[in-house]
Amino acid sequence: MIIRGGKLVDGNGGVPFRGDVAVKDGLIVEVAPRVDGTARRVIDATGRLVTPGFVDIHTHYDGQVTWDDQMSPSSGHGVTTVVMGNCGVGFAPVRPGCEGWLIQLMEGVEDIPGTALAEGMTWGWESFPDYLDVLGQRRLSIDVGAQIAHGAVRGYVMGERGARNEPASPEEIARMRAIVHQAVDAGALGVTTSRVLGHRAMDGEPVPGTFAAHDELFALGYALRDAGTGVFELAPGGADGQDVIQAPVEMAWMRKLSAEIGRPITFAMNQVEADPEQWRMLLAESLAACAEGAQCYPQVAGRPFGLLLGLQTHHPFAKRPTFRALSHLPLPALAQRLRDPDVRATILAEENLPGNPSVVWDEVPGNLPGLLHRVYPMGVIPDYEPLPERSVVNLARAAGVAPVELFYDLMLEDEGRAMLLLPIYNYAWENHDAIREMLTHPQSVSGLSDGGAHCGMICDASIPTYLLTHWARDRVRGERLPLEWVVKKQTRDTATLYGLGDRGVLEAGLRADINVIDFDNLRLDSPTMVHDLPAGGRRLLQQAEGYDYTVVAGQVTRDHGVDTEARPGRLVRGAR
Repeated sequence: MIIRGGKLVDGNGGVPFRGDVAVKDGLIVEVAPRVDGTARRVIDATGRLVTPGFVDIHTHYDGQVTWDDQMSPSSGHGVTTVVMGNCGVGFAPVRPGCEGWLIQLMEGVEDIPGTALAEGMTWGWESFPDYLDVLGQRRLSIDVGAQIAHGAVRGYVMGERGARNEPASPEEIARMRAIVHQAVDAGALGVTTSRVLGHRAMDGEPVPGTFAAHDELFALGYALRDAGTGVFELAPGGADGQDVIQAPVEMAWMRKLSAEIGRPITFAMNQVEADPEQWRMLLAESLAACAEGAQCYPQVAGRPFGLLLGLQTHHPFAKRPTFRALSHLPLPALAQRLRDPDVRATILAEENLPGNPSVVWDEVPGNLPGLLHRVYPMGVIPDYEPLPERSVVNLARAAGVAPVELFYDLMLEDEGRAMLLLPIYNYAWENHDAIREMLTHPQSVSGLSDGGAHCGMICDASIPTYLLTHWARDRVRGERLPLEWVVKKQTRDTATLYGLGDRGVLEAGLRADINVIDFDNLRLDSPTMVHDLPAGGRRLLQQAEGYDYTVVAGQVTRDHGVDTEARPGRLVRGAR
């Protein structure tokens, strides 16, 4: 294959240049202003960007990978490699008969329908190396790398005691260390854990390891040191805005551990309302840690994280009796009934039915009316950086109506498909450049897309596209970022963190993972709800337009937004 005449943004961060890329046997063999010779396929990239495939290091496809060879939605956003097993939740190791416990843990933490996981997953493993062997047989549209999750390891070693976060004995800690070492030797890219209070299983129990003592956490890290490779990833205490006083304590042990084991630690970092300036301290501490030999990399999102609200997701009326009685209707019919003035008046006047405190998210509808000052209509072209005057409360004030009434009417737009944004993290208009500061910090890495997860809340697997459209091209309410920098941030930089030195740059000898992009016409569509998971499970999808071609290991996997059914993607075992 030869890709001719494109504007090459090569992943190194240098000035884009006009040139050709030649591909043979899955590898790039030449990058030059003009490649001589012939090829079985020539792609005319005139007027197009040519970039490396994006490397998304924070996804949760651990179950989906066993049934979905297309790996959507990430494969539709220029992503050619994903890393999964983040935040301490995963599906290996597992004792026979305990599969259901891991499913309800994943459902509670990552909002992936448990019915879909139970229906769609094919198991056939016990140890983590066994899990990798199963994945190694899969033929996918993109490459996948896996990390071993502390929650699964703790449950496997300690049983019910581990699930209930009881202290581990020295013998149990030693077994966990050995299991992690074995996993990394078999090809795991790292080990992960969660310390945030908001990460809970469906039974309300915090993720196993949330309160683990430092000797247990350090043992996981020592396993990486013993293996001589791997990344330690975590959601640290305070990252969800709860118990933010723990953030400095978490930073201290992360710095100490990384310096001791000589391995990188990457951790989720958000701007949280409880301490809106804490992220600056974490960035500064991460940079200072370099002087003591530590490698601490805050992982940041390219846009606010929160809830997408609407008729098909969460909204303030979901537990009101009249809405409940109508909720079985198909969406167009439901929207039509809800527009009836009498139905509208009845629902607005009703109280919520009692909730079930044991069900995750069951209290969300009742809490939403008090948050409408932070809710924004997204519009046909999704707006993730809305001005304060666009909040539902301010729009309602201007229109002379009650905010909850305006919300009701807004969610019925577009035949009931309209979405509104409730940014929980990374959005404080008084410092609307916080995300830009996070992204441009020398220690930060781009991540937190949660591809495959939070199916009824968000669709941030589209962040790789958003980084291009919003930050490099469209932003009008603040300074943009250079295109070449945005590409490097999600190609070479993310690949380098995980030791994937064979990809992320357009360079001879590296993997031919390549995007050809119609940058001028690249755009994100509005999020939509679909029911295409196993057992009819729902998920939010956000499509992109403008990816002319995505190439994985030298094969075109997507052609103008359409999956070609080529499946060159494989399991990535270990650093290279």
